[in-house]
Amino acid sequence: MEDSQQTPVEKKSPFQPLFYAIVLLIGVYIGSLFAGDTILIHRSSDEDNPNKLVNIINKIDEMYVDSIEKSALIDKAINAILEDLDPHSYYISAAELAAVTEPLEGNFEGIGVEFMIQKDTLMVVSPIEGGPSETAGILPGDRIITVEGENIAGLGLTNEKVMSLLKGEKGTIVNLGIKRNDEPELLSFSIERDKIPIYSVVASVMIEPEVGYLKLTRFAKNSYEEFMAGMKELADAGANSVILDLRGNGGGYLNSAIPMVQEFLNNDQLIVYTEGKNSPRRDYYSKIKGVYNDMDVVVLINQGSASASEILAGALQDHDRSITVGRRSFGKGLVQDEIGLPDHSALRLTVARYYTPTGRSIQRPYGEGVDYDNDLTNRFETGELLNLDSLHLQDSLRYVTKGGRYVYGGGGIMPDVFVPIDTLGGSFYLSDLSYSGVMRTFAFDFVNKNRDLFAGYSDVSELLEGYSVPDELLEKLFNAAEKEGIYKDKVGIKNSREVIRTRLMAFIAKNVFNEEAYYRVLLEDDLVFDRALEVARNYDSYKIVDGKLTLPQSE
Repeated sequence: MEDSQQTPVEKKSPFQPLFYAIVLLIGVYIGSLFAGDTILIHRSSDEDNPNKLVNIINKIDEMYVDSIEKSALIDKAINAILEDLDPHSYYISAAELAAVTEPLEGNFEGIGVEFMIQKDTLMVVSPIEGGPSETAGILPGDRIITVEGENIAGLGLTNEKVMSLLKGEKGTIVNLGIKRNDEPELLSFSIERDKIPIYSVVASVMIEPEVGYLKLTRFAKNSYEEFMAGMKELADAGANSVILDLRGNGGGYLNSAIPMVQEFLNNDQLIVYTEGKNSPRRDYYSKIKGVYNDMDVVVLINQGSASASEILAGALQDHDRSITVGRRSFGKGLVQDEIGLPDHSALRLTVARYYTPTGRSIQRPYGEGVDYDNDLTNRFETGELLNLDSLHLQDSLRYVTKGGRYVYGGGGIMPDVFVPIDTLGGSFYLSDLSYSGVMRTFAFDFVNKNRDLFAGYSDVSELLEGYSVPDELLEKLFNAAEKEGIYKDKVGIKNSREVIRTRLMAFIAKNVFNEEAYYRVLLEDDLVFDRALEVARNYDSYKIVDGKLTLPQSE
């Protein structure tokens, strides 16, 4: 345990080394503080004094010079211990567990609105389709002024405060006072809270007569059902190939990914296997002949595609069932089991590793001497995001598919068709504009004040054909951003002008229609997608030559 003394704490004090050493020690044995729980109990090899850690925390509580909060001490200790194990084992406090779990559960309970806080006022961006707010008649642009008769505007609103006011148990009633632009008085709404879906498939659209596009943002409890509904919609519309976009998808439940992969395979094909020191190898096979086992599949990945995304991409690649386009994926191939604790907190502990059908380990290196947290920066500095040749692939980590395609282990899934990151339209100004939320707010205000302008468009395709963002609207955006403290960088604006135009158009489409429209517009200025569409058009022409998937005519 001596090494634990080197672990830093947030506040420095003369007692820091001793304090943190004790914290780490008692954290290992923290399970004994939970009545009847055995999952975290320390199995000490020191049989002469098995209760040492319990004694330490009791002595701290009894004798320490200042008052301590045991629960906070425990949480900090657990986190410190897990951080020293691997990058993906972590502890979730009871207060955080619901927020962490909701996106993967696929729903939460509340009134069902997307909102933003603007000038200390709660603005409704849009009611969630099929939710209680839409049923009650809440409209985009409505301002929620009172909740249960209490004024909430101008009182230092935060996202957490809004959540505490609007979320609640299904079946409970919340009374709202709504200010609507053309109404002189507040409108009263009594809304019964219900389960609100969190969608994983955010876009399922036809791009060309035979090419569909489906974007999946997570692998949640309901993702497979959403995936199948989206795929059926595309197939019914005539798609014989699909571009499956997993960029930025950080993963989720393995049990949602497995059946998705299965739909593209034949019966009894290995999808993934897991194995660890205390976890015997477990194989996951397809159990049916997939509905889409003959459909051409183009998978989009990037450095933000992780875990279940990599399982899906790796399995289809290993079975020669897809062409993967983009950049090397994140490289998260550690399996976590969630262990619930009696105080409603949870431990997500790494118990095994994921391996693709050819035997590739998905997990990239970590540990001493590896700057794991700054991997993206390292990829950029080494040139990997710009040129695949800068990544030196080791023959010792090379695997071969049945079709003769070379695939590589060592961390992440390597694309078959590499597309460098687009730096031409980038600038610090674009980053400031994007991350500040100014563009999102500006688009919402513009649409909210000009809904008549967009009333004649029935879908996003008509909007793209009939409307384009004029230069004068861009100038208004730049002026609005300047008022929010974003310096009007002329060079940055010049370099990023067309990217900004596309992104503003995407936010406009989202506010006119829905989130799917937002993603559809973004494809208009997406080099990776353009390359994927080219691959889909020429799918049958790609051949494996010397281990590489290539177009013969391009040689």
